[in-house]
Amino acid sequence: MSKRNNNPESRPGLITSGGNVPRPGQSRPPVIVLTQPKRFGIDIADYTEAIRSAENIDFPRRYKLYDLYADILMDSHLSCVIEKRRNAVLCSDIEFRRDGKPDDKVNEQIRSPWFSRLVSDIIDARFWGFTLCQFFKDGEWIDYNLVPRKHADPVRSLILRHQTDITGIAWNEYPDLLFVGRPDDLGLLAKAAPWVIYKRNTTGDWSQFSEVFGMPIQEYTYDSDDEGSRERAISDAANVGSLATFVHGQDTSLNLIEAGNKTGSADVYERLCERCNNEISKLFLGNTLTTESSDTGTQALGTVHKKGEDKIAQSDRLYVLDVLNYEAADIFARMGIDTTGGEFCYPEKKDLDPTSKINILTQLRTGFNLPIDDDYLYEEFGISKPANYEAIKKEDKERCAREAEEAKAVAEQIPQNDGDTKDDPDKDNNPGNGEQGDDKDLPEPTEKQKKTFKNWLKSFFAKAPLSGGAALEW
Repeated sequence: MSKRNNNPESRPGLITSGGNVPRPGQSRPPVIVLTQPKRFGIDIADYTEAIRSAENIDFPRRYKLYDLYADILMDSHLSCVIEKRRNAVLCSDIEFRRDGKPDDKVNEQIRSPWFSRLVSDIIDARFWGFTLCQFFKDGEWIDYNLVPRKHADPVRSLILRHQTDITGIAWNEYPDLLFVGRPDDLGLLAKAAPWVIYKRNTTGDWSQFSEVFGMPIQEYTYDSDDEGSRERAISDAANVGSLATFVHGQDTSLNLIEAGNKTGSADVYERLCERCNNEISKLFLGNTLTTESSDTGTQALGTVHKKGEDKIAQSDRLYVLDVLNYEAADIFARMGIDTTGGEFCYPEKKDLDPTSKINILTQLRTGFNLPIDDDYLYEEFGISKPANYEAIKKEDKERCAREAEEAKAVAEQIPQNDGDTKDDPDKDNNPGNGEQGDDKDLPEPTEKQKKTFKNWLKSFFAKAPLSGGAALEW
C-alpha cells in the first residue's frame, strides 16, 4: 500500500479551502476563503431573512441560512434525532455484487473509512439540501473532500470564493465532482429551525422565571442620608451568596407582582419546550414515542411508531443506493472502480435469537438430514474451538463405529423364530413346557448390550400366551 499524500496542493484541480492566514503546507492562496459562522443571538427575524436570501431568484445566497443551521445543530435533541436517523443507514452493511456474487476488489474499497463518510454526507443532503464532493486518488485508495456548502451555489452551479459573493467559478471546471440533492431544496433543517429557536427562547424565559420566583430575594435598607450604611449593605449582600439583592433607602420599596399560579406558569414553559421537541422528532423520525416516553403511550402504539421509523430508514437506504448506482457511477469509473454489470446493495440478514437458530439447525439436521459445518456453528454462536479438535473428532468417530459394530453383533444373535413357531407354537413360547426355546443357548449379553435401544424395547413388552388365549374372568 502506498503512502498517503496529504498535501492538497500536489493534486491539480483540487478545491482547497482555508482562511486569510495560510495553513500548514499551504503556499498558495486557497480557492475558498472560509469565514467563521455566526452563532447565538438568532431569532425568528434572522430565520425569515435567511430564507428570503436563499430563495432569491436572481442571486440566491445561502450563507446566512447555513450559519443558522450550524447554530441550531448545537441543540441536543435535534442533533440526537439526526444522529439516530443517520446511524440507521450507517449500521447497515453495503456490498457490491456483480452477477449476483460479491466483488472483492470493489468491496475492499467500500470497506475503507472514506466510504462510510460518503454515506453519511449523502444522508446529510436530505438535512442541508445538497452535498457537493470532489473525489481524488490517494495512492491505491480513493478519497474525497466535502466542499463547504456556504461556498457552493447549487442553483447556478458556482463555487464562491467568499461566502458573500454573488458570482464565482463554474464547478464544471473542476473534475470529479459529485452533486447529491436538488438545487432548490433547502433541506429538513429549514423546517426544524423555527422549533429550535422557539425552544431556545422559551428556555431562556423559563430560566429567568426560575431565578425570580424560585429563589428568595435579599432586602437591605439604609438611611437615605447615611452613605456609609449603604456601602455596608452592598458589601454584606455581595458576601452572602448569589441570591437576588435589593438595596434601597427607607423611603423606597420593591413590589414583586407574582403570577396567580406559579406552578401553572412553569408548566407553560415546559409544555412549549416539549411541543418543540415533539415536532422535531416527528419531522426527522416520523414519531415521538421512540425517543421520549409519554403518559398516553402504550407498547402497541410504540410498535406502530417504530414501524413508521423503519420505513423512513428504508427510504434513506434506497436513497443512498440510487446515488451510488447511478449518480456516482461515472465518478467511480474515473477513480478506477469498475461498477459496470453490478450494483450496490444491502445484504439481507435475518435477525434470529440464539434459541431460534438452534431449533432451526436441529430441524435441518434431524428432519432433513442436512450436514452442518462445525466451523459455522463455532463462529455463529461464539464458541471457542478446542485446540485438540481433530483428536476429539477422531475419537468420537471411532466410538460411533464400535457402537455400531456391537449393535450389529447383538442383532445377529437374536434368533429368527418365525418359521419354527408356525409348526409348533407352544414349543418356544408356552411357559408351561418348562423350556425357553433357543434362548437358553444364547450367551449372557454385556452391560452395554443391555442398554441398547432394541433390547430395552424388547423387554418393555411381555410375551402374550399363544394357546387358548388370555383367560377371561367369566
